[in-house]
Amino acid sequence: MIRRLALAVAVAAGLAGPAAHAVEPAERLADPALEARARALSQELRCLVCQNQSIDESNADLAHDLRVLLRQRLAAGDTDRQVLDYIVARYGVFVLLDPPFAPATYILWLTPPALVVGAGIFLALRARRRRPGPELPALSEEERARAALLLGERG
Repeated sequence: MIRRLALAVAVAAGLAGPAAHAVEPAERLADPALEARARALSQELRCLVCQNQSIDESNADLAHDLRVLLRQRLAAGDTDRQVLDYIVARYGVFVLLDPPFAPATYILWLTPPALVVGAGIFLALRARRRRPGPELPALSEEERARAALLLGERG
């Protein structure tokens, strides 16, 4: 009974865990408008440790530091664009969850479509090679009779 209860609690905690945000109460700004801007901006920034989470969702120390830095810049009066530009200048374009289509990110944006096109070409060439060759000429009456004899057919 206790094992089942412990298992149920562990499963519930595991399912509820990803929905929780990592923003700590001490990080939050007193001004609700600034906090809303901070939350929106933190959804656009990648946790450099977790890589597939925003800094809003990540519990990593670096994500915490980025959330604090972002809120400091907003409290200092920076616009959203200035905050993002500052963080990108400091950590690189990789910190953006949706990086811009620019020369520095061409490989990032063009590799997936190039792989799909390359795979399509490969499959088309392979299918072309597997096509049956030209039809064989029909057997003459003498060849049919011999084949029937070899196969043990009568008639």
